[in-house]
Amino acid sequence: MRIRLPFELLVALRFLREGRTQSLLILGGVTAGVAVTIFLTHLIGELQSSIIERVLGSQPHVVIRPPDEANRRALPDTPGTLATDQPRAQRLRPVDQWESVARLAAATPDVVAVSPLVTGPAFALRGEASKSVALMGVEPNAYRRIVLMDKYLSAGRFAPSGTNTVIGIELAKDLGVSLGDRIRVQTAGGREEVLTISGLFDIGNRDLNRRWVFVSLRLGQSLLDLAGGVSQVDLRVTDIFEAESIARPLADATGLKVESWMTTNAQLLAGLKNQSTSLNLIRSFVTLIVALGIASVLVVSVVQKQREIGILRAMGAGRRQLLAVFLIQGALVGSVGSALGASLGWGLLQIFASVFRNGDGTPIFSPELPADIVIGACLIATVVGTLAAMIPARRAASLDPVDAIRS
Repeated sequence: MRIRLPFELLVALRFLREGRTQSLLILGGVTAGVAVTIFLTHLIGELQSSIIERVLGSQPHVVIRPPDEANRRALPDTPGTLATDQPRAQRLRPVDQWESVARLAAATPDVVAVSPLVTGPAFALRGEASKSVALMGVEPNAYRRIVLMDKYLSAGRFAPSGTNTVIGIELAKDLGVSLGDRIRVQTAGGREEVLTISGLFDIGNRDLNRRWVFVSLRLGQSLLDLAGGVSQVDLRVTDIFEAESIARPLADATGLKVESWMTTNAQLLAGLKNQSTSLNLIRSFVTLIVALGIASVLVVSVVQKQREIGILRAMGAGRRQLLAVFLIQGALVGSVGSALGASLGWGLLQIFASVFRNGDGTPIFSPELPADIVIGACLIATVVGTLAAMIPARRAASLDPVDAIRS
């Protein structure tokens, strides 16, 4: 049983087959454009995710702290005198009514985790070795939801309770200790405690690996002289790019200092936005080049096939049928080119992921290609191919059959 193709599709395929060189060139352009779009979209998206994970993986998305202390003038300004205010030194203070603040934050939409934290400076001592550290008093189960500490553990477990502590691998090297050993911690207020190392972590940041010393919340409050209080409340949100819009209402409701990562990492945010803008510009230019390529090749095809078009018109082919012929050519080139481009883009990702790796040998990004990127690129290529064929299609449909045959 023979399948009879529609007249418009049959003519479109014949025109493409007769102009093989032109068809292959335009198909190559669409393939390259789709491959570049898919490759860059996935690559930049994965690199952005990697950067965000490395930077924000070890910190909360929103932090609630006590407001900064400011000087108050005892006397009004006197005309003719120049008064200057010396910035006031900030001391370690608790968050006022932190439990109520934590409940309010937990009830805020899009906040998925809340963890109280007491942190302050201290010294870690072992024999003659002494290191300046940041004491971190936490509730382990709550803090795990803010920072995925179990993922960063290199030995032991993340369970700071009683006099057990979890420290970084760099600090352990500096003090010459390992799992099960003891260190002494001393705060600026003269309080001290002997701690047993129950876990070692490697968070991927040497400074944090040297500074963070995790203890239980109760012990941290005792050592830092903040009985029953916390120095900050950490939050984790669903969408990290909505952190600032969550922080502002909380600041207004509590009167406290509420900062999101978007404020404290303004340069990172600007860099991510610039990357996204650059990607959008590249995709726009690639799309424009593909459209111009399809349109120009089909315009040349119309000029070359004026006599054939005139004959078709003389034999009864309507304007709409000729219009459909060239629109089908554009759609075919766009769809076939997008399929080939998707395969080429996937291959480029596989090669790139196997060649370029992190220092520890792991891939810089995952070469697995999300379906939405492929489908989006293919749809855009097909639509662009069809629209780009509109100009040559209208020109072909408007040709007078007599003039076309005589040309």
